[in-house]
Amino acid sequence: MSLHTTVLGGSPGHGSTVAFCHGLFGQGKNWRQVAKALSSEHRVLLLDMPNHGRSPWTETFDYVELADLVAAQLEPEGPVALVGHSMGGKIAMCLALRHPEQVERLAVVDVAPVAYPSGREFVGYIETMRSMDLSAIERRDQAEEALREAVPNRVVRSFLLQNLRRTDDGWHWQLNLDLLGEHMDGLTGWPDEALGDASYDGPVLWVGGARSDYISDEHAVEMDRRFPRNRRVMVKDAGHWVHSEQPEVFLEVMKRFLA
Repeated sequence: MSLHTTVLGGSPGHGSTVAFCHGLFGQGKNWRQVAKALSSEHRVLLLDMPNHGRSPWTETFDYVELADLVAAQLEPEGPVALVGHSMGGKIAMCLALRHPEQVERLAVVDVAPVAYPSGREFVGYIETMRSMDLSAIERRDQAEEALREAVPNRVVRSFLLQNLRRTDDGWHWQLNLDLLGEHMDGLTGWPDEALGDASYDGPVLWVGGARSDYISDEHAVEMDRRFPRNRRVMVKDAGHWVHSEQPEVFLEVMKRFLA
């Protein structure tokens, strides 16, 4: 399975290669602003995760399987600096634990190596998108209007609508909505048993949003057990989407980590 990948910056050997893994409902291009700023000194890879963007779909949702697919995509690059947010952060952590030789260093954005209690909000978004009558939509603004009541936050609506594409036979969601909706427990979970006693000894940076509850003190035990060489940065005035809410601060943190 070949994942859709956008490359910015130089060829291999042009500084560290930095690979970005986006979160649920995202695409590789969500990292473009940060990637452009890094591309003068690094080769940057923006990957569409399986079941997202222009990448192929899988038949099941399993973090170990997804991590292995991303590892296969990155293997020709040699060791990379790996950055992952939320769902992409869990994929990146699994990759580092299973294929440590491929990861030069790891940055995890606002997610911990733990199972979270509920994905109810995400299920609601999926059900809303699945229920839309796309055959009745002629323009993108009509799709936004159809989402308005169920998704009142304009930023979230715009984020979801990035996944709506028009082809010769009409509008389609690029996301594998059926799979994601049916496997929400796996998505919010963490494959602790499948990973055994694996740990990653390379440098690890956690970047959390100070207004987010995805990283807390109670997660520190697992963070330290799996990733003993970690340090944590909490970004003020940022929630779960740290890199979108505080892009300048996030970029500076990334530059220092990569240096």
